[in-house]
Formats: sequence, structure tokens, C-alpha cells
Amino acid sequence: MSDLQILLISIGAALIVIVLLYNGWQEWRARRSMRTTLPESEQDVLMQDIQPRREPSLWESARAVAVDESPEIDPACEAVIDIALVHPVSGESLNEAVQSIVRVGKKPVRVFAEREGGGHRTRLRPEESYVALQLAVVMANRGGALTAIEWSNLWTLAQNLAERFDGQIEAPEQDVVLNQAAELDARCAAMDAQVGLILQLAVPRAPAAITAAAAEAGFVQARGQWAWMAENGLPRFVLQVDQSAGDLSHRADLILDVPNSIPDDQAFSRMVAVGRDLAQRLEAHVLDDQGRTFQDASAPAIDKQISALYDQLDQAGFLAGTERTARVFS
Repeated sequence: MSDLQILLISIGAALIVIVLLYNGWQEWRARRSMRTTLPESEQDVLMQDIQPRREPSLWESARAVAVDESPEIDPACEAVIDIALVHPVSGESLNEAVQSIVRVGKKPVRVFAEREGGGHRTRLRPEESYVALQLAVVMANRGGALTAIEWSNLWTLAQNLAERFDGQIEAPEQDVVLNQAAELDARCAAMDAQVGLILQLAVPRAPAAITAAAAEAGFVQARGQWAWMAENGLPRFVLQVDQSAGDLSHRADLILDVPNSIPDDQAFSRMVAVGRDLAQRLEAHVLDDQGRTFQDASAPAIDKQISALYDQLDQAGFLAGTERTARVFS
């Protein structure tokens, strides 16, 4: 074989490799584009069997067996009323009108504004003008599914804005929204759980004394409550002090809110260890929520159940401890 033939064969092989690499790169770009375009929630709440609604207890799972990280409307979890403004309106004027819109009934509402020239804001700026508004209400949370009254209240707020700023309203039919809300509520209820421990004090103490002991043990105040924090600065579990008996408290509770905590294969065991330390400081007995003495040997089995629930939440598009999850599990 001549040198020319070898050269031509080498060039041909190189071209084939280049074509294969280019095709692979194009396929990767297409997959990435699809993941970016399609909402992640399409794979979650509408693809699972409906379970009866059941509120989470402190001990038993309700399963059948920080900066807003999502500044866009979540169509799988929120129902939206659009208001197109005939004329651009200043951010200063709009802010005065929408700043009191935070919830309808038990459902939080987020307000989005479309800027003149494009782009959306969740916080209005007085120097900008806006041409459209969107009122996005959570379709389900721990208060239940969105009700007809709550949806009607949102409509009233939207109509008031449309009349004030000469706008036109567009929204889905109420029956469609309420059906979606009921489905979301049922599916999320099947993944909801809070687990806890009771610290029963041998001698009643002032709440301030309990929180002081908690601070010495490593708890910190976060978002208005005493929490045991993870390395990333988010709470793993919280301390609740019983103040129903007046100036003295007979018990304190450690609560691990699974959807709103940090995924951890030993989430419950960590809380047990901290609970034992705090119980020693407070001269308290560690009980389950039925008032029975807690046996540490049961912690690994509970860890496995919680870990499985973290996986279930993640697969459904609700990664525990994130802003999106908190909107539905709150």
C-alpha cells in the first residue's frame, strides 16, 4: 500500500470520527434544550396514584406505606390569572396596588410583572414601566386544595387591578383549576410527613430556660424558631416549647419536617442524638408522640423510611428543603 493510500485512509477515518462527534454533540444539545424548555414538574404530580388526603402527624408518616430559587411561575403547582395592561404603568403605581396581595385564604400568592420591552420581575422597580401582571396562587398546600372561594377571591383581586389600570383578564376555567388542585393535593399528601420526639421534663421550667439550654446544645434562632442547622445553613429539625400551661413548660418537642428538611440518610438518628444531649441538659425523658419511652434501636428503621420518602419527593420534582417544595408543603 502506497503512502498516498495510507494518507487517504487516515483522512477518511478522521472525517468519520468528526462526523460522529458532531452528531453526538447535536443530540446532546437537543436533549439539553428539551430539559430546559419543558417544565420539570410534568413528570411528577400527575403521574402517581391518588392517595386519600391525610395530614402528617408528629410520628407517623402520612404516606400510603432561602432566596427564591424559582423566580418563574410554576405551572404544575400554581394557577395563574393574567392581566394585560392596555398602557404601560409605572412600577411605583403598581407596587402600591399589589403590595398587599400576599395570599387568598390559606394559599400564598406571588405577583409577577412583565416589563415594557420584555422580562419579568417579582419585585417592582419604581423607575420601570410594566405592561402585564400575573397573579400566581399555589393550588395546594397543607391547608388543603385550592377552594372555589379562594379562587374567587383571586379573581376579585385581578378584577380590581384590571379596572384600576385598564387591563384585560385571561385565566383558566375554575373547574379545571380546582380539579388540578385536588389532584396535586392528593399526591403531595402521600409524600408528606413530620416525625418528632418529646422531651418530657421531670421538673417544669420556664421557656427561656429551655431555649437557653438549647442554645448551649447548638440550636440557633432561624426564621423565628429554634433550629438545628445543617452545614449549608438550612434547618434539619426544630425545637418547639410547650407554653400551654402558663409560665412553666412541661415538655419540648423536636420536629423533623421531612419535605422542608435537608435530605439525609441519617436524618432521624441525628435528631435522636441531639435530643438525648438536650434531654440530659434539661433532666428530661425522651418519648415518642404516644407518650412511650423511645427506644434508640428503632432509629435506623425510621431513617430508612425517611430516606425513601426523600427519594420519592425528589423523583416527583420536590427536592426536600427547596423553595418550590416549601410552597406546597407549608
